[in-house]
Amino acid sequence: MTTTKQVALVTGGTKGIGLAIAKHLASNDQYQVVINSHRELDADAVRALQAEFSTEVGIVTGDVAQAEDAERMIQTVVDQYGSLAVLVNNAGQTQDKLMTRMTEASFKDVLGTNLVGTFNMSKFALKVMQKQRAGVIINMSSIAGLHGNLGQANYSASKAGIVGLTKTTAREGALRGIRCNAVAPGMINTDMTAKLSDKIVKQFENEIPLKRFGEVQSIAETVAFLVENDYITGQVITVDGGLTM
Repeated sequence: MTTTKQVALVTGGTKGIGLAIAKHLASNDQYQVVINSHRELDADAVRALQAEFSTEVGIVTGDVAQAEDAERMIQTVVDQYGSLAVLVNNAGQTQDKLMTRMTEASFKDVLGTNLVGTFNMSKFALKVMQKQRAGVIINMSSIAGLHGNLGQANYSASKAGIVGLTKTTAREGALRGIRCNAVAPGMINTDMTAKLSDKIVKQFENEIPLKRFGEVQSIAETVAFLVENDYITGQVITVDGGLTM
């Protein structure tokens, strides 16, 4: 089934920021959205996910950290819809601990999903986009990747790596009309931040100039802006209420 719409693949798109991005893009008739899920969804989960959208979305399953899965997912999207215009590398994970207590396995696992996964998906998407001589890649970094964070050596390193990867992808992609940018969210209301104690939340709110956590919709709108603006590439846009200014 080919489509005349622009095909956008969002990794880690079943919840949180990824779901918000997918919903925001899907609300524009210009896009056919495909969501990546790390695990196979049962029928009830698929129905619940589809109910979040007013239009039909595609679903591809696979682990972005595995090159063979990444290649298969990109090829599946192209085979099913005929092209790939937008890739949003949102899939990620955390395994927080102080460095002295963090295992090597934990460090590598987080880098595998966050950084290697972004590389894998970008690599195979670029091969398609280079033939098209057009395409957009948006990577999800974090303010932790710009300034570090206690207990997040693995996560911060992965998100910092994404910044460098984004700039290299932008330089290489520009040769064929492909753009690549990154978004670095700050404290956003998600399942992850919902686990924070009231005390920690208050501490962060006091440090944020706007005195509040952000919403996932703000990240989704930033991604859409970077997709649409055809003269921005190689940039990292921080969305953090002024926390890191």
